[in-house]
Amino acid sequence: MVFGIFLSLFSVEVNQVTGAELFESPPYKACKPYQWLYKNYQQALAVVFALEEINRDPNLLPNISLGFHLYNTYHSDEKTLESSLKWLSGGPQLIPNYSCRNLDNSVAVIGGVTSALSVQMGTLLDLYKFPQISYGPFDSILSDKVQFPYLYQMAPKDSSLHQGVVRLIANFKWNWIGLVVTDDMRGEKFFWEMREEMAKNGVCMSFTEKIPVSERRHVESHENFMPRIGFSATMVIVIHGDTDSLMILRHSQMPIFPTRKVWISTSHWDITMRPIFHYGYNFHGALTFSYLNSEVPGFKDFLKTVMPSKYSDDILLKGFWLSAFACPNQQGDTEQEICSPNASLESLPLKYFDMNMSGLSYTIYNTIYAVAWALHEMFMRKSAESPMGGEEYLRLHSWQLHSFLKKTQFNNTAGDQVFVDENRNSEAQYAIMNYVVFPNDTESLVKVGQFIPKAPLGQDFTLCEEAIVLDWWDSKVPSGVCSDSCCPGFRKNPLEGEAACCFECFPCPEGEISSQMDAEHCKKCPEDKYPNKQRDLCLPKAVTFLSVKEPLGMTLAFLAVSLSFLTALVLWVFVKFKDTPIVKANNRTLSYTLLISLIFCFLCSLLFIGQPTTTSCLLQQTVFGVVFTVAVSSILAKTIIVILAFRGIRPGSRIQMFLHPRVSTYVVLICSGIQVIFCGIWLGTYPPFPEADTHSEYGHIIIRCNEGSAFAFYCALGYMGFLALGSFTVAFLARNLPDTFNEAKFITFSMLVFCSVWASFLPTYQSTKGKAMVTVEIFAILASSAGLLGCLFIPKCYVILLKSDRNTQNRSKIKRITGARFSSRQ
Repeated sequence: MVFGIFLSLFSVEVNQVTGAELFESPPYKACKPYQWLYKNYQQALAVVFALEEINRDPNLLPNISLGFHLYNTYHSDEKTLESSLKWLSGGPQLIPNYSCRNLDNSVAVIGGVTSALSVQMGTLLDLYKFPQISYGPFDSILSDKVQFPYLYQMAPKDSSLHQGVVRLIANFKWNWIGLVVTDDMRGEKFFWEMREEMAKNGVCMSFTEKIPVSERRHVESHENFMPRIGFSATMVIVIHGDTDSLMILRHSQMPIFPTRKVWISTSHWDITMRPIFHYGYNFHGALTFSYLNSEVPGFKDFLKTVMPSKYSDDILLKGFWLSAFACPNQQGDTEQEICSPNASLESLPLKYFDMNMSGLSYTIYNTIYAVAWALHEMFMRKSAESPMGGEEYLRLHSWQLHSFLKKTQFNNTAGDQVFVDENRNSEAQYAIMNYVVFPNDTESLVKVGQFIPKAPLGQDFTLCEEAIVLDWWDSKVPSGVCSDSCCPGFRKNPLEGEAACCFECFPCPEGEISSQMDAEHCKKCPEDKYPNKQRDLCLPKAVTFLSVKEPLGMTLAFLAVSLSFLTALVLWVFVKFKDTPIVKANNRTLSYTLLISLIFCFLCSLLFIGQPTTTSCLLQQTVFGVVFTVAVSSILAKTIIVILAFRGIRPGSRIQMFLHPRVSTYVVLICSGIQVIFCGIWLGTYPPFPEADTHSEYGHIIIRCNEGSAFAFYCALGYMGFLALGSFTVAFLARNLPDTFNEAKFITFSMLVFCSVWASFLPTYQSTKGKAMVTVEIFAILASSAGLLGCLFIPKCYVILLKSDRNTQNRSKIKRITGARFSSRQ
């Protein structure tokens, strides 16, 4: 029983060689165009190893020996069809529908390292219903049984490969990636899978290059895309494709790339494989996804024993040995190993040979066993059905194998379960390998992680970053990004017309922060927090208010107490000298009322100092409004009395009826009562309350009293202003009335000061925030009260205490004019 094995062992330009030769000894001058693909020779040895195991196994195909015919495949339609025809015809002459073989019983073709080669071979083999088993990468297109009814795929499925690649990219926080794929359906499928997965993980594609899979177009294309890859500013490049198709990257690579690159290759490109005269420095540090295969027992030991003396009839091994070990041309010497007495495949560098079984060799090994088990089942069935003995059941038609092949499943010597049915093929598992080139030009593939798609989350992707070597001189991971990351405190601003990974970094606006790298948006801090100077953290705001413990609060409290004490002292002077003309002439009852109200005016400012509470907020504005109204209405009453006194001196004047002492009391009570009623309505509808002001002062929460109703607050002020304006107007009209003790001028000036203070207060109060508002109001209260005290009572105290000679009865014109009647009413 003979297998047809189609492997890619040589690379050759199509226009330099005519025809595909069987591995016979050609003239050496004709072999010059051939370039050995050394590492692929392991695949041929895997075939030999599997067949030797099967032929030694008494339980598998007993009394039947298996063999193989080996053919080289090229990336061209003509040469692939030529090789297939040679296999079918069985001789050097290409005669369709004719076979030179007699009883060799060709059973199956194992080949198709790429999808393109599988399709090219299948076009011819399907005509003869010949079983074709592909060991190349799994391709869903080849699963179409209508188009490819006799083609089987043994490789595991790579449906999660793109996820593993993107997981690796995201692990290093790279987001600006170049992608190189083969120009075929598999490459196109991988491109769209990568594009979708990258979009999910915020990774952008800087460029895409498609590599032709045909040798015919390699020379035409490499001059274009290699400079683009080499001079691209992109640091990280993902390569997807098979080794044969991507050999153009090795044959046409630049001596040195201007920009250091990090290469990520997928499972089907052997990155260590390259032409003899090329070095691996450009791909030093590459990360590659290789199949995570179980170790086949005995394979390494088998490789150690392989040498030309053991297989003296194998001209292919002899040619490999001469080329790989650089032996001199010794055609006449059958003992080829003498050029290297201690030669072993194990001594070859990695670029020539790998002692670890590759993914393709592992698939070929399983494929040989799958066909062997299918043959075993078929022969067992035919032996049981044969009515007579003999060897008739050993006669085989290749199409008979299909019904057994598609149902074949077995456990290989490595312990893995193998299925020929593509629907039951396992999902590929990957080892992440780091390609390291040492200064002495030796190479190594070091396992640094793995990706197992079906494993639980957290165990599916593992990576040992400490073991990864990306550069000889710099251990720092290259920055594979379009734009440097935005630090906390900044936000990304996309660049118009560019990919999402290309952006500018703008500082967060005032009052906002970003605490993460590459923040899309800045966010506001909670009300009780504020941004730090770097705008990357929200700090708790300090709770503050106008406290009596701080200098400003202490100063204002001291002023309030001092002025109230001074007012009390003035009141004591007025009480002590109550019978003097200057006290009696100015209505001492109103003077007492005014002085007492001023004491409370000074003291009510203390309600604004300290932490606001519900009670203090209710008392602040109402007490202030009522007490000030009493003071202003007392002044108004004083002014009205002065006017009435002079108007009522005419005989028979009706105004005399208003000169009763209770008139002033009524004025004070009525005016103050209106304010009390208004404040009562205010407290019953929209009462003031304590609130936390989080915006007025940066980094602080100011506890202050909210007026409840701004309209009510300004109405209370307006009412006091109305009374003050009335007092000012009346006093201004009475300023020139003759009398030594006429205080109209003092009232006019005091009201001018009062109105000036509160007129200045309104715009200032509106333009300030936080504690400044409270300070402004306290200052207005103290200033206006002090103005009333100073303008109305300090001159009188001066006369009473220092100028007693002026405090006499004959100094008062009003007394002389009004007589005893007005005096007695006072």
